[in-house]
Amino acid sequence: MAETNYSRTVIQYAISSRILLLTLIVLWRSLLNPYDTSASINPNCLSISSESTKPPIIFPSVASAIEDSIVWDSVYFVRIAQCGYEYEQTYAFFPLLPILIFLLSNSVFWPLIPVIGYRAVLGLSGYVISNVAFVFAALSLYRLSLVILKDPNASLRASVLFCFNPASIFYSSIYSESLYALLSIGGTYLLMSGVNNVPALLFALSGSVRSNGVLNAGYYGFKALHQSYYAMYVKKRPHLVLKVLLAGALRCICIFIPFLAFQAYGYYNICHGRNPEEMRPWCKAKIPLLYGFIQSHYWGVGFLQYFQLKQIPNFLLASPVLSLAFCSILSYWKADPENFFLLGFRTTLKKKYTPAFLFSGGEEPVRDDNHSAAKKEAINVRRRQKSISQDRSASPSKNQISVSGYHSAIVLPFVFHLSFMTATAFFVMHVQVATRFLSPSPPLYWFASYLMTSAGKSRLWAHLVWAYAASYILLGSLLFSNFYPFT
Repeated sequence: MAETNYSRTVIQYAISSRILLLTLIVLWRSLLNPYDTSASINPNCLSISSESTKPPIIFPSVASAIEDSIVWDSVYFVRIAQCGYEYEQTYAFFPLLPILIFLLSNSVFWPLIPVIGYRAVLGLSGYVISNVAFVFAALSLYRLSLVILKDPNASLRASVLFCFNPASIFYSSIYSESLYALLSIGGTYLLMSGVNNVPALLFALSGSVRSNGVLNAGYYGFKALHQSYYAMYVKKRPHLVLKVLLAGALRCICIFIPFLAFQAYGYYNICHGRNPEEMRPWCKAKIPLLYGFIQSHYWGVGFLQYFQLKQIPNFLLASPVLSLAFCSILSYWKADPENFFLLGFRTTLKKKYTPAFLFSGGEEPVRDDNHSAAKKEAINVRRRQKSISQDRSASPSKNQISVSGYHSAIVLPFVFHLSFMTATAFFVMHVQVATRFLSPSPPLYWFASYLMTSAGKSRLWAHLVWAYAASYILLGSLLFSNFYPFT
């Protein structure tokens, strides 16, 4: 019953935060003039004759308000949903969100097309998808946190922090953040609950939303390595090692398939059937990877490419989230350096505290039975409730990593994932994007939740986290909605 009440509270906070963000967008748009008004320009698709005329609509003012709010990358997503991939640089935006926008616009919202026009309906569909996906992403984070932290209060705090995270403006705009967070966090929740195949599907779909979705394959890789170790050295059953590794490899391949298929689609449209002298440079490469070429050629993304004096303001803009990420990683490392550097393979741990065991929701790590996901989840809920009562009274020894809370063994793969993402954001990407790039990472919110219950100066840092989130919500909604640079 308590868990149901907490879930309801998370949903209420998620909905309230989206109402707040949408209200701020409307407020700032009505009070200020946008820096760039070209976003509302919508020329005909290349496949449509330039002489074609658009039919009149009933409420042009409403249509104009919606279309004017489509700014920055939202323009690309809406344009792709309307016209498909017309230009090379548009392939930087992955297809699942435009596909969903197109489907919703031509089904549920189809009757609104004569009322506000097709592009406004596309924009409205994008807003609905992003905000609804965010609510379910917040709920998924709470459920994942409950599995990992084994503390309903800490899980609730982490979820509320996510609801008001500094990148909130992107979660309420026509951006891929909400959809990616739902698929990524939802997939890890099911994986940590003992479900094997459905998370692979969700991770694969996340790779159809954002390129970094393929990094979720690392969770299966981590799981396969630890289960192999468990089978070989703990259970003394080496014949199971090949089975575990093969299953993990197949699931990782499935996760990569949508990303690779989209690259092949781009190659077919841009390179296939052309003479060598007409081909783009990336078409002639041994591995013709379109996405990497676009990022480098059109946006100047590359290792240390952003390390310039003129980019110092952008580094300062990203410094809060990078600092939070660094401190969360450092805190976890300091709790148990040996286990961190040994990737969780420390042999001094008791069997039931190994990451392999925790990864399976309390079941045998190498067991692959035919129980339904619903039955597994019911079993896991009972086990979590039992673990919560046990863990509150238990105190791990000095040489044993905690089995609950932010510093528990099962958080290790999340910390590795966050470490890679942070390094990529700092050394490779446009660093100001780090605020939203790292925002779907659960360890950020688990660590901030941990700070809120710590004594001394840590409480001050917790207040600073809230101040940081509030200021970036206000600043982001003001700048972003009026087409000023933010992140």
